[in-house]
Amino acid sequence: MAAKAKSKSKAIARVPQSRHDAVWAVGRIGTLRRLIAQQQATAEESIRIAGELLEQNTADLITELAEHERGVQTWCEANRNSLTNDGKVKFHDFGTGQVKWRMRPASVSMRGVEAIIAACKKLGFKKFIRTKEEVNKEAMLAEPDKARLVTGVTIKSAGEDFEIAPLEIAAPSISAGDAA
Repeated sequence: MAAKAKSKSKAIARVPQSRHDAVWAVGRIGTLRRLIAQQQATAEESIRIAGELLEQNTADLITELAEHERGVQTWCEANRNSLTNDGKVKFHDFGTGQVKWRMRPASVSMRGVEAIIAACKKLGFKKFIRTKEEVNKEAMLAEPDKARLVTGVTIKSAGEDFEIAPLEIAAPSISAGDAA
């Protein structure tokens, strides 16, 4: 018989033991949130600078790459029959790489869906129209007593959240004229 798995919950490490401790802890929470926000801002600024640097350093390479790609495609299209053995294959191997011609799958794009549905109904193309039934949860929330009568429906409580909102004091801003 297999041993039953034991579940242990992690102990809460920092529980205030008095009102004074709670006051200090709420203040510390505010300090920690600000420190984390500062670190995040520093990281985001580093990422922004790295992105700008990458864009500057690769702009010429991207331009050259696009020119080579357009040139190879133009040459290959002009010589397609000889490269594909008169269309018997859809690729050519150059030794340094391959070029391939691939058919894209068909797709449907629509504008004016209501007009399209009306036209399909008028023409008798009912197979082009999909009917979808789904449960209206908003209506159930509006009438929870009736909704509870339906087998399989449970209306759950919205619950309760606990929030800690440390006092945020805005630092006075110094303009360029004040610093002089």
